[in-house]
Amino acid sequence: MSSVRQAIDLGRLPWIRPLAIDYSRRFDLLAPFFAGNPADAGAWEAAVARAQAHPRRRGELASLVAAQQHRRGAPPEALAASGRLADPRTVAVVTGQQAGLFGGPMFTLLKAVTALKLAQQTARTCRVPTVAVFWVEAEDHDWDEVSTCAVLDADLQRRTVALRRPPGAGETPVASVRLDESIVTAVDALEAALEPTEFLPALFSRLREIYRPGSGMADAFARWMETLLGERGLIVFDASDAAVKPLAAGVFAREFQEPGQSAALAARTGQELIERGYHSQVVPHPDSVSLFHLDGGRQPIRVEGGTVRAGSRARAASEWANDAVEHPEQFSPNVLLRPIVQDAMFPTVCYVSGPNELAYQAQLGAVYSHFGVPMPLFFPRATLTLLDSAGAKFLERYAVPFESLQADDEAALNRLLEAQLPASVERALQEAARAVGGAMESLIAEVPAIDPTLEGAARSTLGKMRHELQSLNAKVIQAAKKRDEILRRQFRRTRAQAFPDSHPQERAIAHVCFLSRYGPALIDRLVADVPLDMGRHFVVTI
Repeated sequence: MSSVRQAIDLGRLPWIRPLAIDYSRRFDLLAPFFAGNPADAGAWEAAVARAQAHPRRRGELASLVAAQQHRRGAPPEALAASGRLADPRTVAVVTGQQAGLFGGPMFTLLKAVTALKLAQQTARTCRVPTVAVFWVEAEDHDWDEVSTCAVLDADLQRRTVALRRPPGAGETPVASVRLDESIVTAVDALEAALEPTEFLPALFSRLREIYRPGSGMADAFARWMETLLGERGLIVFDASDAAVKPLAAGVFAREFQEPGQSAALAARTGQELIERGYHSQVVPHPDSVSLFHLDGGRQPIRVEGGTVRAGSRARAASEWANDAVEHPEQFSPNVLLRPIVQDAMFPTVCYVSGPNELAYQAQLGAVYSHFGVPMPLFFPRATLTLLDSAGAKFLERYAVPFESLQADDEAALNRLLEAQLPASVERALQEAARAVGGAMESLIAEVPAIDPTLEGAARSTLGKMRHELQSLNAKVIQAAKKRDEILRRQFRRTRAQAFPDSHPQERAIAHVCFLSRYGPALIDRLVADVPLDMGRHFVVTI
């Protein structure tokens, strides 16, 4: 039996941007910005050919990835997958995310699951060895974005666990941050927040092995993702590893040869998107170099006149280019250059993005061309909401529009309760309103013949009568609320699951919450049942 209970068109969801909707419905409008339509089988064949033809240091890449996996104790299936990277025929479906605490929000898991499913599909339909890669973006320094984890407690209230800021957090890349003793408190707080289930002991035994004092924040995240999906062949790649930076040295040096060109190209494409009625996701500084300098911290790099500056260090662009070749470990790509580095290293046939990330990727076509790196296809990750069976049945039975649950008020509940009123009561209220309105309008038309000043008084009386009828209608609805307290509880309970604090569940709640509730069956059902469908959001029960 399938876990999918509803399929909802993305166009109904207010948090999905117009570009993402058109990408799934009317790709022709966006075709100039992308390398192909992922709904077209021919686009996949072409993307495979491009990925295979581009020269890469495949043997080195496979060895470096395997070294990371061995350090983390990755499962044999993941090691076997990384070994296939050395094969010149192999292509990759890549996705990635920052190293969020305890694995981050649900959408992080959905990205990885989508990549695995697409890799399986590509291997089958294109008859080519295909691996799924999860790129851990570990060189970002936004500690606040990765240091919290929110879950639903037994009462379906959103509870947030936050790490204390350890030394260097927020100033240096997340990859360099080591967890201190506060991680013990955080794991304990997370366990206390969750409803006890049969799956909780095993889940937290593993979490405590991985998230412990002295562990690196990014390394712990990578280990956790391998725990969940390594046995399915997911390759987890830590992009902050200094040993892999030589594979990116050519891209780094090229960026310094024409400093600011990547930013200019992305800005120009962003303006084209705006002119077509979309938005520009990235607005780069016109003098920015799309790299950071790693020198204890993470310094942005700018063009200043005839020199290039990072912090207090100003040098000729050619000197920086030499440094990029000789010491690539001192550099890190920014948001514009990271995909170029990723696809220069890996034989990427497709990247799995968030739906709203597509706008940013649409700006990169000219940047890919500038570096001579083939642009992959882009496929939006699966987007879904997990409800218990009672919540799913509530939506189905009463035909409540899923998106109406997001509002932080009871407008949708009131509409539902109105719809549950006996037809005779609703009809009587409507007839009374029509009768009062008709009679009073006739009176208003006649009274000026007696005294013109009475028209205003008559209209005022009509307004009061309508107000009283509306008040009566509201009282009837309130009585229905009291009568049907069960319906009210069902509504609130379903809303608490679907939109915690009015936020979409997949963005607001960590996947560990659902692993504690459903255990390993969660991943089994997601992989087996959730369709590869770019244009719909799914309501799922496990």
